[in-house]
Order: sequence, then C-alpha cells, then structure tokens
Amino acid sequence: MSSENLVLLSVENHIAKVTLNRPEKLNALSIDMFDALIKVGRQIAEDESIRCVILNANGPSFCSGLDLANFSPDPNAEMNKDLTIREFEDCNKWQKAVWVWHECPVPVIAVGQGVIYGGGLQIFSAADIKFVHPESTLCILEMRWGIIPDMGGTQLWPLSVRMDILKELCYTNRKFSANEAVDYGFATHLSQDPLADAMTLAEQIASKSPSAIVQAKYVLNKAPYLSEADGLMLESEAQQAIIRKENQMEAIFSQMQKRPASFSPFRRPTS
Repeated sequence: MSSENLVLLSVENHIAKVTLNRPEKLNALSIDMFDALIKVGRQIAEDESIRCVILNANGPSFCSGLDLANFSPDPNAEMNKDLTIREFEDCNKWQKAVWVWHECPVPVIAVGQGVIYGGGLQIFSAADIKFVHPESTLCILEMRWGIIPDMGGTQLWPLSVRMDILKELCYTNRKFSANEAVDYGFATHLSQDPLADAMTLAEQIASKSPSAIVQAKYVLNKAPYLSEADGLMLESEAQQAIIRKENQMEAIFSQMQKRPASFSPFRRPTS
C-alpha cells in the first residue's frame, strides 16, 4: 500500500473524516503512517472550511500500536534517533502524530473498535470526545516492551484519568474493557455504532459558530496549565475576539428567525 493511502481524508459538509487505513495489520503504526498522520493533521488545521474532525479506522480494530517491523539494530535507523530532538515545535515526530489532533483548532471525535493499544491508544486519547464499541479492549502496552508511553499520552491522560489508575495501567500493561475505559476516563461514550454516533455529534458541532467552537477548544486546552488569573484573562480575550462579530450575530439572528445559520470560516490567530 502506498504511503498516500495509509491515512485517508475526506471532507463533506464541514466535517473531515480521517481514516487509518492499514486494516490487514490492525492499523499498526508504520513510520509512513506517522508521516501521513502529521501531514493530514496539518492540512486540516489550515483548512478554514473544516469545523469538526472524525478520527476513525478501517477494519476490525482502531490500532494495535507500533508496528514492530519499524525496529532496527541500525543506530542510524529512523526509530533510533535521539527522542529529545524537537522536529516539530515542541514535539518529536512520534509525539506530533498524536499532538497534531490535540492541538487541531476544531474538535476531534475518535471512533474506537477492536483493539486500541499502545500508540493507538495515545492517538485515540488526543481526541476531544471518544466513542468506543463495547467489545473493544484497550491497553497502555509500552511496558511490555520495556519502555514508557512516549507519544504524548503521559500529558493527555492525567487530564481525565485518575492518577492511581493511570499508574497501575502504565506499570502493568493490563488490558482493560470498553466499560472500564469509560469509567476510568479514557473514553467518553460506549456505542454499538460508534461511527454513526460520532457523525451525529459532528453534525451538531458543525452547525455551531466556528468562531465560538475554535475559541472554546483553545481556552479549554490551555486551562489546565494556567494560573487562575491567566486563565480568566485568556477566557476574556477569547470572548472579546468573537463577541458582537459576524458569526456571533449570525448565531443570534438564526435562532431568532428559526433558520439554519450561515457562518463564515474562522481560525484563531496563532499566538
């Protein structure tokens, strides 16, 4: 399969559908898949017509983790590069394939089925909202190979998962069920048809003011890392940037006139 087909992208009605497409390998992450995830994520970030993203996978499983074929004894191999080198702003390549979805300007909804292991769980966890099939199994797999989660999961999971549970799962690489994933905070909703439910939610989000959606995600992503004073100021600045502007007025008038809203594209200026 060519690298261009490892991660598929389609856009319809302001919703981008991103699909991991290596089903014969349970979407195990090859080096080319890392590159494709970063490329597609950046493309979406720059497309002002997109208001929501669905991150899903072809085949019976979302992702089984890193493809072990990537490993090589060659010290110059891609996988053996110094992990502390920042290739992408604050991230190395392996982290960026996850972080690109966390920092995506618009909401990302993940759809999980089958096995969601290792690096796959970290990609899944980068989404804002996660639907998971009841028969799925999840695992922080890295300890099995004598390593730690190093694709951003350590920064994402503490935002929603209780620390003692997180440490247990990290230390033991114990597999856990979809029900446990929701209870623990790794997933948002159980669903018998997670893709359909994700699409319904994406359509709801895409119908809202993109100005407000983008600013809300930005403020909520920043909130855990700010002091109260800085967080309150950021909230005020974000609101000031959109209140009484075109899209906010359209949100009001479309409600008053009981008609679908017609919004203009919006991306938050980079800071």
